[in-house]
Amino acid sequence: MHLTKEEEQTLNGEDGETLQKAIEILVALGDIYGADRLIPIKSAQIAGVSYKTIGDAGLEWISDLEGKVKVPSILNPAGMDLKLWDEMGISPQFAQKQHEIIKAYEKLGVTSKCTCTPYYLDNFTLGYGDHVAWSESSAVSYVNSVIGARTNREGGPSALSAALVGKTANFGYHLDENREPTISVTVECNLSGADYAALGYIAGKTVGSKVPLFFLQNEPEGDELKALGAAMAASGAVALYHVDSVTPDARRMKFEKTDENIIIEESQIREVYDKIPDNTAQTDVDMVAFGCPHCSADELAHIARLLDGKQVEKDVWVCTSREIAERYPQFVDKIEKSGALVVCDTCMVVSPASENYNLMMVNSGKALSYVPSMCKVPARFGSIEECINEALRA
Repeated sequence: MHLTKEEEQTLNGEDGETLQKAIEILVALGDIYGADRLIPIKSAQIAGVSYKTIGDAGLEWISDLEGKVKVPSILNPAGMDLKLWDEMGISPQFAQKQHEIIKAYEKLGVTSKCTCTPYYLDNFTLGYGDHVAWSESSAVSYVNSVIGARTNREGGPSALSAALVGKTANFGYHLDENREPTISVTVECNLSGADYAALGYIAGKTVGSKVPLFFLQNEPEGDELKALGAAMAASGAVALYHVDSVTPDARRMKFEKTDENIIIEESQIREVYDKIPDNTAQTDVDMVAFGCPHCSADELAHIARLLDGKQVEKDVWVCTSREIAERYPQFVDKIEKSGALVVCDTCMVVSPASENYNLMMVNSGKALSYVPSMCKVPARFGSIEECINEALRA
């Protein structure tokens, strides 16, 4: 890798130990993956926030760092709503540790808004071709695929290192040649709403870490693309996908169908909806959860309309970023009048409070993949409307 004179000075420790360690991580990754240089980034999104996942060791590591981030930087969801943690059933001991983690990041200049959808926030909007260092899997997919900006799937330490240095190594999805499709997916049925999450759940298992090019019967909207990418990132390891004539790279590059092509039929989509988790045939759903990834304003509005004037009979979480919740209090009020809880800063996947339930229903392919493995709670899948109907059922 070629380093500038200033970068060499940082690597030699002339800018302090924290920045030296940070650039060492970036240079090591660059050397491993054949990067030619470090490139400036517009922003960073940092994983490794929930106390459930990083524990005391992670808290100690973050607390020992010094300095300030060089670019706008934001956090992944934490393990609880930072204000309503008690209502979620979080213990005071967990809450104290979680707040310590947030304060350690704030000391470094990181914005303490915890969300997997920072692209909805004013300070983190992106344009085509922008380079960033983001780490949450669904956010990485959305950035690369729907916006056409560029990021690799960073780990927590590498994203934080990039934030502190203001740069990342120039490899992977930052390069044109690595953004071309390597497998085609032809969908032979009409899709809408949660069908795209089901499609992603299926496709991710087959595609793995390849770059798929989808040929669809319908033109998906932004929230549907978000759901598709999030599910593939969870059931597989997809960080970039294209939809023919829809997503920005596909529109510009006019990709052709690849030699390898898989076909997905309507019956496969229906199987995701119909599947009953093992040993749960006699188990009632006791939690309904939305917002994995965090709900957009449109999704909040839709859920608010469905719940308006009704009362839920089960625990319901509607997860979103605090900024979106505060921007649209009218939706939050309607949702919470039904007895549902609008949860900020966290989600059902990374919060230990999810472990208090026996069977969860979700409209997210990402949650369908992660809730059973990370929370040890079986999960069923349905559309927003089906999930609401379940929540209203006594």
